[in-house]
Amino acid sequence: MRFLKMDPFLLGLLVAILLATVLPCQGVAVPLFHGLSVALIALMFFLQGARLSRKAVLEGVVAWRLHAVILACTFVLFPLIGLLAYKLFPHVLAPEVWLGMLFLCCLPSTVQSSIAFTSIAGGNVPAAVCAATASNVFGIFITPVLVSLVLRQDGAAMGNPLDIVYQLLVPFVLGQICQPFLGAWAHRKKKLLSLTDRGSVLVVVYVAFSSAVVEGLWHRLPLEQLGMIVVADTALLLLVLAITIVCSRILRVPYRDEIAIVFCGSKKTLASGVPMANVLFPPASVGIIVLPLMVYHQIQLFLCAVLARHFARKHGAAQAAE
Repeated sequence: MRFLKMDPFLLGLLVAILLATVLPCQGVAVPLFHGLSVALIALMFFLQGARLSRKAVLEGVVAWRLHAVILACTFVLFPLIGLLAYKLFPHVLAPEVWLGMLFLCCLPSTVQSSIAFTSIAGGNVPAAVCAATASNVFGIFITPVLVSLVLRQDGAAMGNPLDIVYQLLVPFVLGQICQPFLGAWAHRKKKLLSLTDRGSVLVVVYVAFSSAVVEGLWHRLPLEQLGMIVVADTALLLLVLAITIVCSRILRVPYRDEIAIVFCGSKKTLASGVPMANVLFPPASVGIIVLPLMVYHQIQLFLCAVLARHFARKHGAAQAAE
């Protein structure tokens, strides 16, 4: 089955981690690769701004009712679950892994997979497009604030959240300014730019894990902790999926909107999360902090693919009955 095949992006991430483990970036190469990663991140957000139509941005702001539910799931429900789990089970995960879990809970939703799964399930695709767009646009502002509020309660070391304005928001705004001139070209080159985005993330992952490996990542993170990350990520996703389904039915939203809420409200972005971690945390900590996010990324692809097909069968049966 197609969704059981390994995601090429995940394979690239594994290769980047392996390369950083065997041949980490060290010495004079560190500032060069760090500068390259910062430049690639800025380019990625510039191109995201150039690709995103003004109409999509405005619709993401104006259609507030559906988006309010999705944004509440993304930026309120997730952090509350993360903080509650940390308070109840502080010793289940290592401190830096908990830091990564809490950071994961503060991130915006994905765009591509949220829309794709909503479409497969027969949901409200325009709403998913606007909601995912709104989540990512607002996330540039909200995520640094959330990270600051959530993580500083535990005394975690952070970089300056304002750095995210210079490295992510400014390029995005510049891309929006250039959108009338570059938008058509960006849509024609969508596949090429998608490769550019993913390549940027892979470089950041390599640099982050290089610093972590030099600092002794694999000595600090035993194998059982990797297993606990998988368990914690799976439990988090299943809980959020269940809550979004129950809340959608309590609110009596239309079925197609329910599907959009479930898939947009349960996702977390790897493409924006890794660059944000690179800006917000010390280089030596980024590798271990993004591990829960990387694991969550693959789990959400698998479980949501299964759920999307369940919704699609249910939707098809309802249409046949009508």
